[in-house]
Parts: sequence; structure tokens; C-alpha cells
Amino acid sequence: MPKPTLPQELDHLVELISLHDDGIGMDALLQALSDQIPRRTLQRRLALLIDQGRIQSSGGSRALRYMRRQMVPEASNDNQVTTAGKASSEMYVPTSPESEKIKAFVRQSRHLRTPVGYKLEFLEQYHPNLTAYVPLGLREQLHKLGRSPAEQAPAGTFARDVLNRLLIDLSWASSQLEGNTYSRLDTERLIEFGQAAEGKNAFETQMILNHKEAIEYLVCNPEHAQLNTDTIIALHAFLSDGLMADPSACGRIRSRAVEIGGSVYLPVALPQRLEELFGIVIKMAAEIQDPFEQAFFLMVHLPYLQPFEDVNKRVSRLAANIPFIRHNLCPLSFIDVPQQAYVDAMLGVYELNRIDLLLDVFVWAYERSCQQYVAVKQNLVPPDIFRLRYRQALAELVAAIVRSDAFATEIVVRAKIPAQVAEADKDHFTELALAEFKTLHAGNAVRFGLRPLEFAAWQEKHGGAS
Repeated sequence: MPKPTLPQELDHLVELISLHDDGIGMDALLQALSDQIPRRTLQRRLALLIDQGRIQSSGGSRALRYMRRQMVPEASNDNQVTTAGKASSEMYVPTSPESEKIKAFVRQSRHLRTPVGYKLEFLEQYHPNLTAYVPLGLREQLHKLGRSPAEQAPAGTFARDVLNRLLIDLSWASSQLEGNTYSRLDTERLIEFGQAAEGKNAFETQMILNHKEAIEYLVCNPEHAQLNTDTIIALHAFLSDGLMADPSACGRIRSRAVEIGGSVYLPVALPQRLEELFGIVIKMAAEIQDPFEQAFFLMVHLPYLQPFEDVNKRVSRLAANIPFIRHNLCPLSFIDVPQQAYVDAMLGVYELNRIDLLLDVFVWAYERSCQQYVAVKQNLVPPDIFRLRYRQALAELVAAIVRSDAFATEIVVRAKIPAQVAEADKDHFTELALAEFKTLHAGNAVRFGLRPLEFAAWQEKHGGAS
């Protein structure tokens, strides 16, 4: 049986505390857990649950006791907006009255929720381009928010332009939704410099790095951003690498039954049926024309099906970005999405087949992402596509002129233009090369594969930028 994830362990801890109306102390909790975790680990988890608003503490020092936080009752009038999430210190997203009902239901103790299995009619009731989980007016609003400043650019341009920021934000935020304790700064150091954070276990570090690889797979090559079964399985292979109890389950549809910690939902168990449904879900998603409807459909039905032994929600969050990459829209990073709001929303899908709360989370998350990346994109200097296309040829030419001990004149440049430069581009390429020599100095010559001593010898004789 796979090792429980941190969210599952937190759910178990809340259930244990809920059994004690008058609260329970640290020593009693350790005893109830059979000393399975160290005291300091338990203290950190209790602090996290308090931050999430799921439990509260009273007393002090050795008399400190923990108890489940009492929920604010739901308003009796359906038209009245409830404030359960707003009344406490819990971080949450703005929610509709329908979402508050879902939230209240899934926060009941498990024994009050009836076990349910996979309901095929939930999928059968959806008809691509006829059914709409995301209402038309809301889709239009999201299109305006996420539209690229350069609409006519090739697919994936927006995501590639903000890739460095996206790698950090999405890797961190998606991992955090799974209970990963890396900070954003820790994540940045790991991704940019390969520095694992002190005090973090290898599992958390691997989770972050797996996200980086999966995001690069989608963004760096637009051909990979296709909505088909091969792409979804590839995302699972990247995201689950080194994290599965059974390594052979990485990048493979599961062949055994699974349970979901903290939920009474039991996914499909029969492997043949599971593989068939997986194909149907992806085929239906691929038929959806609107990118926002398509992304949200994936966030609903991939985790609901649970096609893999683990890492299903992570796969769905990255798969949701495929439509945005293909339509050159702002990517979805899940930055600042409260973990509890996302967990509640997924439980609503699993146990009630209700999407209202997840839609609230999705819309809030996308608006937040747009605030981050549209502003970033507008401040970027437009890339020089011509220079990018001939980057290698430019490097070869600059290095050849320096190593041949020649002056960088127009005649010399034209004589040494590499063969891969098209005839129609040679004038522009010559201008680019001459401009490059005007700014060439010891600090940037390394870009062209030049060693400091050989450049210094050429510069002393022929001049160059100081």
C-alpha cells in the first residue's frame, strides 16, 4: 500500500482530534499515534492545521490542548451569502452560496458522509461544446484577462516569454497544494541553482524538480502541448518520477484499486474499465473548443477518474495549461491558492459531483495568475526573432573573425557568413554581426565560445568595446 501523503496524514490528525470534544494534549496525541512520528514533526503539523483554520488550541505550556475549529452554521436563506470562510482567520477564495454548501458538507466528519463510487452519468451528462461548466459570460471575461499582448504570436509564445517565472511559481504552488513545505524562495534556489533547501526531505525536493521537468516539456516544445493520452501519460511520468511506491507505476494507467485519504469516494477499480474511461475523458476534452472550458473539464474529470496510482491532481493542474499554451493565453500557476480551498473543492467533485466550489477556485486562481504574468509580459523587451533564429551562426562568425585575427569590417563579415544564413537574410545578418562587435568585450565574449586570453589578444590589436 502506498505511503500516506501529507494531506492524508493531516486529515487523519484532524479526525483524531475531532474525537475529543474537550480537546487533546500533545502527549495524548503522540500516544494515540503510537509514536509513529517525532514530537517536533507533530508540532509542525499541528501548527499548519491551525494556520489552515482546521483546528484551534487553548491553554498554554503543558496544559495546551488542541480541538477542531467549529464551523459557522450555513445561512438558512439560500439567497443569503454565507461567510463561513470569511468569519474565521482561514485563508480562502471568494465563494458563492452554492459553494458554501459544498464546503459545509465536505468538512463534516467522514462517518457523516456516505461512501460513494464512480458515477458514469457524471461524465455521460457532459456533451462537448453543448454543456458548459464555465458560463459563457465568465469565459469571455477570462479571455479578456488572459489575452496575450501579442495575440498573433505563435502558440506557446506567452508561456515561453514568462517561462523562468512560471517554472518557479507553478512548481512551488502546485507542490504546496500537495503539502510540500518548500518556500517560494527555496524553490527558486533549487530551480535556478540546484540548491536543495536545508531541512527538507528528498521527497519534497524531487517533487519540485519533477514539476520543473514537466513544465519545460510542455512549454519549450509546442508540439508536446497536445491534448491526447500520450501527453497526459508523459506528464505523469515526469511528475511521478522517483515518488511512486512502485516505480513501474510511473507513466502507466493503474492496475489496482486506490483510496483517497480524507474522502469517502472510491474510484473505479477494474483496470480495463479504467483504461477505456481514460481514453473517453481525453477524447471528450480534446473536442472542447473553448480553452477555459477545456482546462476546467480536465481539472474536474482527471482527478475524479484517478487514472494513476498517485499524482493525479498534479497531472490535472499541468494538463489544464495545455489549452492556454496552445491558444497563447496567460498560463495558470495556482499561485497563492489556499490548500484547504482546493482540497474542499476536489472533495465536492469526488463525493457530490458538484463543481461550483472548484470553479470558484479555478476562476480566482486564473485571475491571480493574470495579475502576475500579463504585467510581467508587458514589461518584457520583445525578443529579437531574427537573432534567435541565427544565434548559432552569429556565434560561429564572431569566433571565426576573432580567431583569424581579422578586422570586423563589412567585407570580412560578408565573406565569413555561415552557409545556413539564407541569401535574403544576409544584409540583415551583416548588420547584426557588426552591431555585435561594437558591444563585444571581455565580459560577454564567452557567449561566443571565446577564451579570455584569445579575445584579449584580438582586442589589443583590433580594438573593440571597453
